[in-house]
Parts: sequence; C-alpha cells; structure tokens
Amino acid sequence: QVQLAESGGGLVQAGGSLRLSCAASGRTFSQYSMGWFRQAPGKERDIVASISGGGAIYYVDAVKGRFTISRDNAKNTVSLQMNSLKPEDTAVYYCAARWPVDNGYKYWGQGTQVTVSS
Repeated sequence: QVQLAESGGGLVQAGGSLRLSCAASGRTFSQYSMGWFRQAPGKERDIVASISGGGAIYYVDAVKGRFTISRDNAKNTVSLQMNSLKPEDTAVYYCAARWPVDNGYKYWGQGTQVTVSS
C-alpha cells in the first residue's frame, strides 16, 4: 500500500553531515508512523529515529542531539538530518512505515549506504 525509496547516502568524513530522504507513495502517508533504521556490518537492524502520524518523535540514545527526523506530509517525504557523524554511524540506512493498527514496521525501502571515515 505504500512504497518507499531512500536517497542521500554517501561517504563522509567524521564530523560531517548528510541528509537522507525517503519518498513515499500513497495518499494515506500522513497516517503512517515513519522510522529510520540502520544495520551495520555484523549487527542487527536497529531503529534510529521515528516520527508518528501525530508528530511524536523518538531517537535512539546514540544519535540524540546529532540527528533530526522530520516529515513533510504535503510532499510524502520523511528526512533524517545527520550531523556530527561518527565512524560508528556507518551502516545501511532504511526508511520504514508502520500503519496505526499494525504491530510493527512492515513497509521498507531498499536502503542507502552511509559510510563515515575516520
């Protein structure tokens, strides 16, 4: 019902910034909770940040004060501004969507690689 596509990944030096964007299809976008997840080599996929349809925001402790999640319902997009990047932020970043009555995120983008060099 919703298709997601990430963009904006790349290679940056430690301390640099990147802005990830996720474009979503569908006219019900505003009702979805949207999340950014990441998966580093050899690690599990973990949530980084989320924003609900009502605007409630969550960040994992490791990125608080450095990352900012936002959404633009008029454009069907969600973004992740990443500042003060660290090598440990290196991962594939995924955009995901959760319908209000669903128990978890089940709609996923293909992912975009973020590599932070030291």
